[in-house]
Amino acid sequence: MYKEKKIIAIIPARSGSKGLKDKNIKDLSGKPLIAWTIEAAIESNCCDFVMVSTDSAKYAEISKKYNAQVPFLRSAENSSDIAGSWPVIEEVLANLNEKYDIVILLQPTSPLRTAQNIKEALDLFFKKNADMVISVIKNSHPVVWSNILPENLSLNNFIKQEYINKPRQELPQSYTLNGAIYIIKSNLINKNIDLYNDKSFAYIMEAKNSIDIDDEIDFLTAKVLLEEQQK
Repeated sequence: MYKEKKIIAIIPARSGSKGLKDKNIKDLSGKPLIAWTIEAAIESNCCDFVMVSTDSAKYAEISKKYNAQVPFLRSAENSSDIAGSWPVIEEVLANLNEKYDIVILLQPTSPLRTAQNIKEALDLFFKKNADMVISVIKNSHPVVWSNILPENLSLNNFIKQEYINKPRQELPQSYTLNGAIYIIKSNLINKNIDLYNDKSFAYIMEAKNSIDIDDEIDFLTAKVLLEEQQK
């Protein structure tokens, strides 16, 4: 099924993280953080090309050590704090000689996402004939218990009346994007369309595979989980 389409995995790894310095190459259980994602992408056997998009020559060398391709460094325009993922993908596709039908975007900050997760998400993509598949995780608390707060911190109408006295088991299950896997048809990347439509589908991941590293606490949590898996 995969052989009918050309598939590229793109791993965006900008240097200069402010929340956790150089987090994309920070040692996590014996490997640079980015290595976990590179190895999962390669092990999935889904991709014709596994590439890291980075602005750093140091990051590029580390990525190549783990068998990712880094044919060029990312432009300065797409290396700022506010640069989005879609322009990065556009830049990659524009600078490669090969044309790809499907893009799998894999954030390096999700090191517990497995090769099996990638395969299952891609299977769902083909099964649904989707334009896009995005990984999600079940919320541990009902979304109806969440709301914004005004400046005075008032809880007036914080929870709607119809939900106040309902047991938790009767409240609707909600989900959150976990940032681990994005799969999209390449011809939709540079089009100004609503990607969250009836051709987009959710791939549900377990909490243990869904850690998204943003700070030191996330990093330590991922380390503990990985060490448990390796026992």
